[in-house]
Amino acid sequence: MRARRTVAALAATGSILATLWALRAFNRLPPRELDEDAFPPRHDSVSPLRTAAEDAAKGHDGHSGIHLLADANDAFAARILLARQAKRHLDLQYYIWHGDRTGTLLLEEVHSAAERGVQVRLLLDDNGISGLDTILSALDRHPNIEVRLFNPFRIRFPKAAGFALDFGRLNRRMHNKSFIVDDAATIVGGRNIGDEYFGAGDGGLFADLDALAIGPVVASVIADFDRYWDCSSSYPASQILPLVSEAQRRKLTRRASLVEKDPSARQFVERITSLPIVQSLLEGTLELTWAEVELISDDPAKACGDVDSDGLLATQLLETLGNPTREMFVVAGYFVPGDTVTRSLCDMASSGVAVSVLTNSFAATDVKLVHAGYAQTRKELLQSGVRLFEMYGTTHASTSRKERRRGSRLGIGSTLRGSGTGSTAALRSHASTLHAKTFSVDGERLFIGSFNLDPRSIELNTELGFVIHSPDLAKQVGSVFERLAPAAAYELRLQEDGRLSWVERHDDEEIVHTEEPNMTLGDHLMIGVAQRLPIQWLL
Repeated sequence: MRARRTVAALAATGSILATLWALRAFNRLPPRELDEDAFPPRHDSVSPLRTAAEDAAKGHDGHSGIHLLADANDAFAARILLARQAKRHLDLQYYIWHGDRTGTLLLEEVHSAAERGVQVRLLLDDNGISGLDTILSALDRHPNIEVRLFNPFRIRFPKAAGFALDFGRLNRRMHNKSFIVDDAATIVGGRNIGDEYFGAGDGGLFADLDALAIGPVVASVIADFDRYWDCSSSYPASQILPLVSEAQRRKLTRRASLVEKDPSARQFVERITSLPIVQSLLEGTLELTWAEVELISDDPAKACGDVDSDGLLATQLLETLGNPTREMFVVAGYFVPGDTVTRSLCDMASSGVAVSVLTNSFAATDVKLVHAGYAQTRKELLQSGVRLFEMYGTTHASTSRKERRRGSRLGIGSTLRGSGTGSTAALRSHASTLHAKTFSVDGERLFIGSFNLDPRSIELNTELGFVIHSPDLAKQVGSVFERLAPAAAYELRLQEDGRLSWVERHDDEEIVHTEEPNMTLGDHLMIGVAQRLPIQWLL
């Protein structure tokens, strides 16, 4: 009997090992097969948008024109209107693209552009497109659309299985966000594509921030898009996604029509028709700040773990922003400074630099483990003189979850979203949650992009952003910080006994919390355990 059980156990073990081997073999990526004739060679071509951008740039000494998109509705409308204006090329690069209201409407604009002859390149990180395999495969079959997936999963559902089989590769993602139209205008910043990134119009700068740019920096964004498009981690969708009929594209058009007619989406549609931003750009009347603008980004080889420090955005950011001598403002939705960055910020503050940081409170963040990585640095930062502000949490989470489910039903995506795709992003649909990534130095230089001050942005994900040498914009961000941070966030202080307190302000009244707001005993236990685990490099 014992022998039989031993044989059965060995057989079961062998079966499990064989299954794991088969899954690992299936999960391996195939050799890339590129269709070199997918699009004809790209030549300079004239379009009204390009002509307007070139005319506007004349007389500005090689500087680029920047228009900040702080309002969430405006940021969505600008993308739609620019896509409608496209005559030659659309190049879009994103970490997350949801199949909800805004994601559906923008995909339909991409499809409509292709229908009128625009060449579209769509580069998406494969971790952020859950539920879109069918429609992306259908779009990829359009003669004017090519879709590539960055660092793709072979197992399409559930994608989490891929992490179990090849965690080292799949844990590295493309976090870049760029939107390029007719080689003439671009939008770079912190927003992905989805309702939670465009639904909050009352939080402005502290919800999220993009920069619309024209001028010389656009060529840099195009070149950077090209090197990601051509890198070994970007696979043609036709090699990864199941083949579907072209008739699937009609589903997109039908769904987009339903979204436009739905009362809950009316604010988006009305904003599209009323915003004059693109027309003002064409007419030369759009308010632009002209400045030296540098694009900085990670080498796409970072996704393979094969890049030296010179190829990292973090290194370039230090070089281009320089050492602050007077003040530094940090706005980061995910702030996990770690030992090195914490020491650097403490040294700045101790030397007399006014360092201020705005991040999410525990109640506001949508990734609770990130709070564990940040919380253990607070006392050290405060002791050195760094000012810390934590965004108030939303009180409407249940309502926003209902709205998100409604948005998914209206759109062409799935309500089942993969890890890291904002599946708990209901919190982000309110301005009381922070997603922006902005740094201002000495009232002279400003960074806007996808880079968070956390280990994941520094070591694992690829990132992209602008360093803008503009006292006007840098001071504007500093002024907004000083005016709004105390009204929108708790200010942290150290009590005489060394414990933390959270100061909440309403008009002239201060409410001092001596316990961390909106945290239960279970939350405290979870954070305490997480702080003792060696997971900070993952956050």
